[in-house]
Amino acid sequence: MKTIFHLAFPVTNIPQTKAFYVDGLGCIPGRENPHALILNLYGHQLVAHITKEPLTPQKTIYPRHFGLIFTQETDWKELLETAKTKQLNFREEPKSRFLDSPLEHHTFFLEDPFYNLMEFKYYRYSESIFGSYEHTEIGDI
Repeated sequence: MKTIFHLAFPVTNIPQTKAFYVDGLGCIPGRENPHALILNLYGHQLVAHITKEPLTPQKTIYPRHFGLIFTQETDWKELLETAKTKQLNFREEPKSRFLDSPLEHHTFFLEDPFYNLMEFKYYRYSESIFGSYEHTEIGDI
């Protein structure tokens, strides 16, 4: 069995959470109660927990966001088309970063109804996901 990533994040409404993550992103819903919902996002466990704390949007995409890195460009493009078709909220439109360098990748950011940010990427060169140490660029400046 492979290792599975787990992330818990705040929401204020379970039906809205299901609409975005299940109907929109295509997550598979798991256990649910009035206080939390487990979601399967490409084999990784997300847990949406109800909070009574006020949720506010970040001014920029940094420092907090989560997401996936696709190993196949076609999978990245497929999710991009799904997000467009489902009219999900793009915090940042699709773009390419670091063109013509070993760090070249495609990315887009979505924002759920609770201001949680998700980035979805595809790297042209897979060794850049964790390697390419001679380069120091990370994200947008």
